[in-house]
Amino acid sequence: MKKSFQILCAAVLLAGAAAFAAPAFAEDAKPAGLNADDIKKALGMSIYLQGGYTYNGNPTTNTGTGDENSLRIFDHKANSFGLDLAEIVFSKDPTTGVVGFKVKLSAGETAKWIHARGLSGVDPNAAPPANAQTGESTDSIDITEAYMSYLAPIGKGLRFDFGKMVTYHGAEVIEAKDNPNYSRSFLFNYAIPFTHTGVKMSYNFTDALSASFHIVNGWDNATDNNPGKTYGVSVGYAPADAFSGYINLMSGPEQDHSNNKRNLLDLVATIKPAKKLTLILNIDDAKEAKAVPAGDAKWYGAAAIAKYDVSDTQDVAVRAEYFNDKDGARTGTAQKLKEVTLTWETRLSNGLIVRPEYRHDISDQKSFDNSTKKSQDTLALGVMYNW
Repeated sequence: MKKSFQILCAAVLLAGAAAFAAPAFAEDAKPAGLNADDIKKALGMSIYLQGGYTYNGNPTTNTGTGDENSLRIFDHKANSFGLDLAEIVFSKDPTTGVVGFKVKLSAGETAKWIHARGLSGVDPNAAPPANAQTGESTDSIDITEAYMSYLAPIGKGLRFDFGKMVTYHGAEVIEAKDNPNYSRSFLFNYAIPFTHTGVKMSYNFTDALSASFHIVNGWDNATDNNPGKTYGVSVGYAPADAFSGYINLMSGPEQDHSNNKRNLLDLVATIKPAKKLTLILNIDDAKEAKAVPAGDAKWYGAAAIAKYDVSDTQDVAVRAEYFNDKDGARTGTAQKLKEVTLTWETRLSNGLIVRPEYRHDISDQKSFDNSTKKSQDTLALGVMYNW
């Protein structure tokens, strides 16, 4: 991973040098060649930075890591400024006869939690701890995506992607800028995977109907930990700008050296009942055979997000959700979780986004403040920049 970090630094320096060099020669006769925007376009490059501060009046205190927001992953640090995520992406869409690709390198606190097992600081044979999907790696550099793409000349084009990809499940993504809220839902943290390594085949039947089929190592596994493969299907339908919906399925063994199946149904719908109003609905239902001492494990939940465009530069978003970790297979405790989040977004010039946020978490168990309380409240300020 040291080499990946060097590549990341070199690319950032190259982009920065190009960006600052262009204005310096603006007054002189422009020589033939590429400017910063040309280089960015030629490489399919983008840079993303995300940081923030989350205040918690009653945090869980860990001797080695300081204050924590219990049951939170991407914003788990409390009462401390932090670099959540620094990303650099290189990509090229495939066309018939031309191979495409995507490489996404991530650094920061988020990178520690999205490591796939078998990739760098995570042992493929070490089971993840109960309080997170993959466990916190000591490596703050992650190859989040690295895959090649080929568009076969079949019908409208049958696309193949091979390598490591972010998951197709859920209504949210790893980068906060592409979500209505700064923090992530319990569903994104615990109900679904983060990444997959394998092959994806996708086809657009019409402008409205699309489907994809996946054969992968499993949930967050760069190296397979059992003899079986995990299979997935996604069907999307978007007949108009006012509605889009996805049905996502996944089934396969996820336990070490075992064929016990884990099944997941993930439903996502986006509805725009009015020009300025967007509603996002997400339902997850999962079951895994022999995952807990009592036998099979189940977890399920639902989240709803309402986002309203106050102006061209400001939005307000409210998220409410319910997550039932019925057997404690995902959070380490059999519990019912609820949360309400209120986020205000202001988009400043040149790709800068600022988001203040209030969140209230509730459990039917004492899961917060060193296992002494059933709820926690946090105030956060997230700052994001995309170039």
